[in-house]
Amino acid sequence: MIDPITAQKIKDAADIVEVVSDYVNLSRRGTNYMGLCPFHNERTPSFSVNRRKNFCYCFSCKKGGSPVNFVMEKEGLSYHDALLHLARKYGIEVQERELTDEERAEQSEREAMLVANEWAMLKMCKDIFDTQEGRDIGLSYLYGRGVTEEAVRKFNLGYALDKGSALTSAAKSAGYDINILKSLGLVGTSKEGREYDRFRGRVIFPIINSAGKVIAFGGRDLKGGMAKYINSPESNVYKKSNELYGIYQARADIVREDKCYLVEGYLDVIGMWQSGMRNTVASSGTALTDGQIALIHRFTENITLIYDGDAAGIKASLRGIDMLLNHKMKVKVLLLPDGDDPDSFARKHTSEEFRKYVAEHETDIIRFKAQVLLADIKKDPQKRIEAVNSVVQSIAHIADPVSRDVYIQECASILGIQEDTIAKSVARVRGTLVEKWKQDRIKREFPITSESAQTANPAHPSGNGGNMPAGISENTQPLKPLSKIAYSSPMLPLEKVVIEYCLKYGFLELCTIVNDDNSETSVSVLDFVSEELEADNQSFSVNIFDRIFRLLKDMKEEYAVAYEHFSQKLDESLDRQRKEGIEKIAASDLSVIEIERAEKKLENELESKRAEDLIEFSKDYPGRQLASHEDGEVRYVVTELIRERHQLSHIYMRDNNYVERDEDRLSQLVPRAMTEWKNELLNLRLKELFSRFHEISGKGDTEEENKLMMEMNAIMRLRSQVAKDIGDRILSPRSKTIR
Repeated sequence: MIDPITAQKIKDAADIVEVVSDYVNLSRRGTNYMGLCPFHNERTPSFSVNRRKNFCYCFSCKKGGSPVNFVMEKEGLSYHDALLHLARKYGIEVQERELTDEERAEQSEREAMLVANEWAMLKMCKDIFDTQEGRDIGLSYLYGRGVTEEAVRKFNLGYALDKGSALTSAAKSAGYDINILKSLGLVGTSKEGREYDRFRGRVIFPIINSAGKVIAFGGRDLKGGMAKYINSPESNVYKKSNELYGIYQARADIVREDKCYLVEGYLDVIGMWQSGMRNTVASSGTALTDGQIALIHRFTENITLIYDGDAAGIKASLRGIDMLLNHKMKVKVLLLPDGDDPDSFARKHTSEEFRKYVAEHETDIIRFKAQVLLADIKKDPQKRIEAVNSVVQSIAHIADPVSRDVYIQECASILGIQEDTIAKSVARVRGTLVEKWKQDRIKREFPITSESAQTANPAHPSGNGGNMPAGISENTQPLKPLSKIAYSSPMLPLEKVVIEYCLKYGFLELCTIVNDDNSETSVSVLDFVSEELEADNQSFSVNIFDRIFRLLKDMKEEYAVAYEHFSQKLDESLDRQRKEGIEKIAASDLSVIEIERAEKKLENELESKRAEDLIEFSKDYPGRQLASHEDGEVRYVVTELIRERHQLSHIYMRDNNYVERDEDRLSQLVPRAMTEWKNELLNLRLKELFSRFHEISGKGDTEEENKLMMEMNAIMRLRSQVAKDIGDRILSPRSKTIR
């Protein structure tokens, strides 16, 4: 694993303009650079690159991030491999830290698996060309299916010799761990304990992921055995639901064409590739999964499903429609003539003929579904109702309202149902779906773990079950509504505002305070929030926010060093500009008074620029660092938070020449946000106490009732004070005290 110091050195060296320029032709526009997005086809540049922020972003497809994020996305690399890629680019020697025993074991096993798979693929590729059996059986079969030698080598097709343990023996001789090969499904063990080759006597189709790693194999039987195809089992390197056959060979063409063709089998992909349709992948005979759709969506949002023109193909085309639409994919269906599969059809036609057929016959998925279901209903009213409801369900998954309206109109005509009726049904279903998506997204992206729950209430280190917000005692039995607080509206929005302030303005000065010795101490936004939380024994209840906040606090020392370095470089640059400016003024024909004015104006401009640049550096530093963090969840959430500048206030004009910026009102807004957060916690606590009081009321426990009443009265008084603070609490950056 790359040690943190080296990782930071790589991040600091990586210039976003230089990195992106390896893939995109950039042109300067003001302070930014623009180019055609490398992640989707476009005619008008929408890909923006900001050198100062060391950040890129596509306003169309929404992809971008730091140099590390960009390389990960563009090359399909892991975080570790992306750092190595940038290290090689900038000539940085990588120092990797000592791994823990657990990390070493896991990494070692995964690397061993990938190395073993690579070796097995190369051996079987060699055997299909260099052995008599491979040529007579393996190559003969492939040539008979119309597969060319070029395609055999392109897809690394091979042959497993029909000798019980040829691969096993060769692996042992080469020094490979036989247990690794067993876990990969290359070697099996009989009931008698005898080791044998699982893929023997089969044509081999290696499955290569988008990063170019061999992760699994598919084997086609040539002897008429029971299993026509066998595949590698799932392992630490292979999750079938997340992979597609041919993605490595097709990814560049998918991006270039901005379209992906999805077929069923290995030979379908190869046949399409040979015909020139090289943006084709296969689900390998399995139902399409979320993981596979997400993989395609990395390269394009346009997908055409190609199926055999039989009943099975039609039914298969209807499966997973809603799943595709959930991923905001633009989906079409192409049914081939009866008797043809993609492989046979591709072999019969040239690329131009195939593309013409696609253009003339591919059908929008919603329209196709409506037509298919209509053809199946005959005169059965119940089937008609089911058909309408099924179409309504699919339309409701479409995010774009204009597209929904168009589909509603078309399907109303096709199904013979009033447009208004379908529209109301779609609205009802979509309302339910949207609410479910919101809850699922919150639970997925902002989980509350038992660990975060423990930190939320330090007074109770044993935790509170993981769903309780900060400030609520573990000894209190929460009601069901409160148990869902982590995923409902009260806390998430309030905490999100605070973490945004910390992330975007955390190192900016909020105010100054006077110490006992009359010295002044600057208080940053991050310092203020941290002190407020510590004073009340609180923390972020949303786990990912708590992690980001802790990372920000740990960043303070490295920020101070980076700030000092940036300040020195900035001063050197400004000194050069000052010297050049003074020389230019001195060489002019200005009078002595005019020269003095010009020099004063220059000095003011440079000082103003210095202040602005330092503010921008402080604002951008935390986001720039965390957008390249090793933790993928941190990277994702941080990128989402900083992608658009949070508008803290409206824009105010003063004397028609001053625009009040976001950071100008931090002294008002940050304390207010903290106070609103505390107020909501008090409200939750008060609701809980009221509920407990009603539970025990009338049961004779007078002592407990009085205790609860006293606590409720105390909280109500405190809440009143907090509510007042919300209205008038302001910190002034120029004040000497905090009130």
